[in-house]
Amino acid sequence: MSKLHPLAILFNIFKSVRSIMYGLLPIIVLAIGDGFFKYLFLAIGAILVITIVIGVLTWLRFTYEVTDDELHIKQGILVRKDRYISKNRIQSIDLTQGIFHRPFGLTRVDIETAGSDKDVDASLSAVHLSEGRRVKNELKGLVETGETKTEAEKQYPKRTITNRSLFIAGATSGSIGIIIGLFGLLFSQLENMIPDYVYEVGAEWLLAQAIITLVVLAIFIVVFLWLLGILGTFIKYGSFQITRFDDELLITRGLLEKKQMTIPLKRIQAVGIEEGLTRQPFGLATVYVVIAGGEIGKTADQHTLLFPILKKRDISAFLGEILPEYNHIPDEFHRPPKRAIPYYIVRSITLPVLAVIGSYLFIPLLWVYIAIFAGAMFILGYFCYRDAGYTIKGRQLMVQMRRFSKETLIIPHNRVQSVDFKKHFLHRKQGLAQAKVSILSKLAGRHLWVKELEQHHVKRISDWI
Repeated sequence: MSKLHPLAILFNIFKSVRSIMYGLLPIIVLAIGDGFFKYLFLAIGAILVITIVIGVLTWLRFTYEVTDDELHIKQGILVRKDRYISKNRIQSIDLTQGIFHRPFGLTRVDIETAGSDKDVDASLSAVHLSEGRRVKNELKGLVETGETKTEAEKQYPKRTITNRSLFIAGATSGSIGIIIGLFGLLFSQLENMIPDYVYEVGAEWLLAQAIITLVVLAIFIVVFLWLLGILGTFIKYGSFQITRFDDELLITRGLLEKKQMTIPLKRIQAVGIEEGLTRQPFGLATVYVVIAGGEIGKTADQHTLLFPILKKRDISAFLGEILPEYNHIPDEFHRPPKRAIPYYIVRSITLPVLAVIGSYLFIPLLWVYIAIFAGAMFILGYFCYRDAGYTIKGRQLMVQMRRFSKETLIIPHNRVQSVDFKKHFLHRKQGLAQAKVSILSKLAGRHLWVKELEQHHVKRISDWI
């Protein structure tokens, strides 16, 4: 049985302290003004002692072994737990080198199995890079001196991203809104710690400035946060490379944290093309895949990034090289008829209009801003109608839709789990219907709606299934 590198102790301690502090930070911030500050260092010391003891014991009691048929892990301080993970159930094996792994030549090995149950996944938090590669190759059934060498010598299609493309991806990512929100959340958490005189001095300074100074200051802050978003894109996707092997894709990315992700081709359920609001005017898009079971990459949404940014006209060539099974991108879609426009607009403005009415009655000064937002949602509703549609080409179904971003999904026939049709009495009077296409994803799957189609188009989808 093998053990993790001793540095895994520090990783366990850091992970435990971070989890504890996330829970205690709001309590500390609220209590710090009530004379609780003197107990803070005592609490931190107690937490560190406990986590150090637990971290050392966890490392001592953790062992693993790769046998012919499975990965065997023993762990647990008081209650010993034996885990046997069959090689046949392993879907992907990812190697991640964080900023603390790389100076010591270490890596983290993440093993994902079939299904979305997190309890059946395994992670080796710190092993030597050579050991991580050995574990990966043995679990994949490769022999170092034979199949691995042959695979390394064979030329496989690959794509990398340029620094110019990364800059454009960061500049058009729309992450500035997220960063502003995070800054606002942080400020609200630390507000009680800022003395009153700081507010007074700040207010006096702002009132003393000319309008032009305040405008320049606001522009400077926005540009700074925008550049911060670009820097985050470089850190996350720097050195990006995707390689197509015989039965899987290998994605390598990251400057500070170097991550290798494997995506088995058999788990890909659909390929998506996403055109964000800030990218669509420039003809740019992001390519992603929908994965069955637990999502590779641990993203918050239900897909895994395939390439950060591409010109839309280049996507077909990219898919033809990396995923030729999905390179049929049509120019024309079957769209909803014009009599479907009211449905899309009503769905978009219902909640904003109710908010306008409520704010006009109870918060008179707020209703103007909400009315402007309702107008924007009216326009969005029209674009949702304009960008909705479907087409069928051979054994592939292409669905197009918009929430905020415009999305096009390419779904093979054998990946469709079910198709449901729906129409209420207004639909029946106007000859309309809705189609819901379901594919595997995490948990409940992913459901794609094409709404207010002509009924004969819905029947065509039904016959194709």
